Amino acid sequence: MKVIILGAGQVGASVAEGLVSEENDITVIDSNAARLAKLQDRLDLRTVVGDAATPSVLRSAGAEDADMVIALTQSDQSNLVACKLAQSVFNIPTRIARLRSRDFLEDATLLSPDNFAVDFALCPEQVITDYIQRLIEFPEALQVLNFAKGRVSLVAVRAYEGGLLVGQQIKQMKALLPFGMDARIAAIFRRDQAVFPEGETVVEAGDEVFLLAAAEHIRPVLRQLRRMMTPVERIMVAGGGNIGLRVAKALDKRYEIKLIEGRPERAELLANELENTLVLLGDATDEELLEQENIAEMDLFLSLTNDDEDNIMAGSLAKRLGCKRVVALINRRAYAEMIEGGPIDIGISPAQISIGTLLAHVRQGDVAEVHSLRRGAAEALELVAHGDANTSKIVGRRIDQIDWPHGVTVAALVRNFDKAVVIGQTDDWTSITRHGEVEIAHHDTVIQANDHVIVFCTRKKLVKKVEKLFQVSFGFL
Repeated sequence: MKVIILGAGQVGASVAEGLVSEENDITVIDSNAARLAKLQDRLDLRTVVGDAATPSVLRSAGAEDADMVIALTQSDQSNLVACKLAQSVFNIPTRIARLRSRDFLEDATLLSPDNFAVDFALCPEQVITDYIQRLIEFPEALQVLNFAKGRVSLVAVRAYEGGLLVGQQIKQMKALLPFGMDARIAAIFRRDQAVFPEGETVVEAGDEVFLLAAAEHIRPVLRQLRRMMTPVERIMVAGGGNIGLRVAKALDKRYEIKLIEGRPERAELLANELENTLVLLGDATDEELLEQENIAEMDLFLSLTNDDEDNIMAGSLAKRLGCKRVVALINRRAYAEMIEGGPIDIGISPAQISIGTLLAHVRQGDVAEVHSLRRGAAEALELVAHGDANTSKIVGRRIDQIDWPHGVTVAALVRNFDKAVVIGQTDDWTSITRHGEVEIAHHDTVIQANDHVIVFCTRKKLVKKVEKLFQVSFGFL
């Protein structure tokens, strides 16, 4: 596939790296020649220096025969203009834009073919906000991901000494679960190496275990395995930029929030925007300020400034002063790998979180969801099975009859996706309805047409092989 990426910042560079590794023809446009040179030194791609929102620059990048344009510059206006040019001048089939402004995100008509012609709008700040919210809902988790529009949940946890799973074979987990519930260990990473999860595999203390279950079962399963921690109530946020503001807005009606911002004018704006959040003017790396605001009583410290070093320093200080759990935004991958598991419990890479949302629109076949695991080293995919026993390599076959590449695990199926299922009720007796029926995958599970199949690849290079398995032959209409 021939793809043009506009913008070589953190998100653009990560997307380029992800797509180059999948044998796509990539061209990156940016006005910063030095940034492009640095990118080209480590990746096999073309670069064009210039304004991405001009026809001549797009033409130089090969827009006349491109399959996709992904506009990821810092400017909403440039991204929108580029998408419109891609449609009206170059007839590029697929157009994706990074957008921050709610005006564009909340009015679908503005992105229609008659207007700015954006097929898919990505807001990294909102993706990160949603990601942080899921981490708060599962305070014991290293990573929380959803599949099938929230029908299935995946929670990555650290196996701990004394836990029910430690020292047990995976096949014994079923006997530990509440009656009528099922779950699957979809992946295990031990000392940064993937361990293929088979029935006889023994879980060890310190393992990073990816546990998958139906959304309504995941909490009872974790509770039964004694992995639930004290719910989060008090949160301190460092940084009131775009992400800090979005996170505080999403949380301040349910939690007790304190937000630290160093710029007086920004702090005043935040105080006016946030009804229930206490906005503090100061420096999150100020030990005296953190102690004065009772950091030791906080359940969670979110370090969300635009500066990696400040986030690491503030997070480390918060942990040393007694905060129970620390999450920091880390743009540089080397930093994230270095600090996670020390004073910083979780390092969040904005680019890695955002890229999964994009990859679902780039991948071949009917890919409904893509999640990057372990900073891009592994992936979890939700693919839709099509065809029949004559036209498909997987439909109508048991899982153990399919030639899966080693390192690939089929974790679950969601069947009858269009069917509404009542799974419970809220406190006021309002029904909770989700779509589809979840079936945890076992060796004798048969894949049917239109099943949403959740697959784990312990190595990213396995993704292409999985996609080929899901492709149908020419006899399928």
